[in-house]
Amino acid sequence: MFYQPGVTAHGLPHDPFKSCVVPRPIGWISTRSAEGIDNLAPYSQFTNVSFDPAMVMFSSNQTTDGHRKDSVVNAEQTGEFVWNMATWALREQMNLTAQELAHGCDEFVHAGLEKGPEYKWLCRA
Repeated sequence: MFYQPGVTAHGLPHDPFKSCVVPRPIGWISTRSAEGIDNLAPYSQFTNVSFDPAMVMFSSNQTTDGHRKDSVVNAEQTGEFVWNMATWALREQMNLTAQELAHGCDEFVHAGLEKGPEYKWLCRA
């Protein structure tokens, strides 16, 4: 099958481009807004960029209503984000953080996750 993303009709409920790379690692990205509200969201467009210095990146689409996602806004405003491990044991909580929630909602609380001390946001069920 010849497939051009966004051009070729595929008849599937979702664009298959997202499934071109499998398995697709998930970057579970946590940020804190300038107002101190914590955000946690999974990103499949995530990868390491370099080892020395150690750097990771994530990229984001817009929300369904065309706004920039809180994770992006927070990271840009504060200059910080944290990568967290999305493990099998935390899959249900990770799925809860994939929901599009109202601005200002703390996804850690929504998913029933405990935050680690300081800015070391280790997720624990």
